[in-house]
Amino acid sequence: MDYSQFLVMHQEIGLLVLILLVFLFDTFSSRQAPRGLSMFTVCLFALVTIGGFVYPWDATSATAFGGMYATSPVMTAIKNILNIGALIVLVQAMQWADSEFMKVRRGEFYELLLITLFGMYLMISARHFLLFIIGLETASLPLAALVAFDKQRYESHEAAIKYLLTAVFSSAIFMMGLSFVYALSGTLYFADIAASINPQNSLMLLLAIAFVIAGMGFKLSLVPFHLWTADVYQGAPTTITSYLSVISKGAAAFSFFVIMVQVFGPFYGKAWEWMLYALIILTITVGNLFALRQKNLKRFLAFSSISQAGYIMLGVMAATTQGLGSLMYYILVYIFSNLAAFGVIQAIENKTGKVDMDSYNNLYSTNPKLAFTMMLAMFSLAGIPPFAGFFSKFFIFAAATEPGTPALYVLVLIALINTIISLYYYLLVVKAMFINNQEACVIPAFRSAGSERLAMTVCVAGIILIGIVSCIYNGLINASVMNPEYIFASFAN
Repeated sequence: MDYSQFLVMHQEIGLLVLILLVFLFDTFSSRQAPRGLSMFTVCLFALVTIGGFVYPWDATSATAFGGMYATSPVMTAIKNILNIGALIVLVQAMQWADSEFMKVRRGEFYELLLITLFGMYLMISARHFLLFIIGLETASLPLAALVAFDKQRYESHEAAIKYLLTAVFSSAIFMMGLSFVYALSGTLYFADIAASINPQNSLMLLLAIAFVIAGMGFKLSLVPFHLWTADVYQGAPTTITSYLSVISKGAAAFSFFVIMVQVFGPFYGKAWEWMLYALIILTITVGNLFALRQKNLKRFLAFSSISQAGYIMLGVMAATTQGLGSLMYYILVYIFSNLAAFGVIQAIENKTGKVDMDSYNNLYSTNPKLAFTMMLAMFSLAGIPPFAGFFSKFFIFAAATEPGTPALYVLVLIALINTIISLYYYLLVVKAMFINNQEACVIPAFRSAGSERLAMTVCVAGIILIGIVSCIYNGLINASVMNPEYIFASFAN
């Protein structure tokens, strides 16, 4: 065996080394130094994140293990984006992880979270469905343990059971679809499947694509595969909820793009365009309508994330390099916007235990900085200019209309109408903090932890600057057009 192939997996190897070091530190360090593990993990992961940007992109285009694994500039870019989000989550979690409640399970939290990120790396670089399934399960199963981390709360147990059953059920559906794919093509290599399928087997092909979309739809919380999302987001610890809402969704969205474009690309317009068309409309509309009714902020952001998943799928619908670049840009902006909101929720929950919207009435009078951060997050998620969320929606709408078909123009029009609807419920949070007045504010003035302030500051900077600094979007587009054979092979055929 040629062990030099492992050098291609430089980001995966770096993360595995980090997981091993965290495990050894947790095993042999003194229990009298509770903050040591958190600082150790965050600092080392920051180095891993920086290393992803320092390593030259043009030197990372390669395959390994008979073509099962591939890496290219666009894959390096999406892994770097996920690393940024995971680093913000880790920084936000330091106060919670250093609490007395986490004293005996702190190491497990960091190890499980990093293992899920490793699984997402494999999903992104997999070019064979066997490796993809290994990555998918590595990313999914530890998350069930993380969701159940708060063992003293019934809601956490319930959320973990729902997440685990959903993960198992969705994996079973996905692999049922793969069995049809293998029966049609005789191979599980992404690039070979499209060329091997006989289009005359149209019914079996439709079933295969439907099962694959359904399996991935559960991971992305697409309607009607979304019913687990609100309960899991509400029951899980807030740190895990924020990780689920952005990092897990970002990896699944990129992988979904690759599968639909590279594996089923020749059948776009014949088999899966109309399926995804209907799912996008349902996801954006249902997510928005149900978000209107929510008073618990974690459930509120759960339905917000459902509608945001519909917008992300517009990039998949475009099935172009611009669509891929816009999808990655949307994920990056969504990471900063959503983590800013969850950072505020977590800071307030750690101090008061409050997560309902009514408790945020008149928050500006007692905690103006937290209210300002939440306001920027809501404006960005709603797509209000000049914040980054406006540019992410603009670019993904432009990408969706690039093919120029009337159906896509109608789809973007429906998405635009839903964006107007979303303004109402995002502004409800702003109204509660700045306009609603009570004689006694529910949340008193307090000073959040330094790690929480640092994470929220980074998120605010991202919300303000990413839309202005044009080189970020241009860089993602340039990465998307490099080594297109790893993404768009079937289109070239």
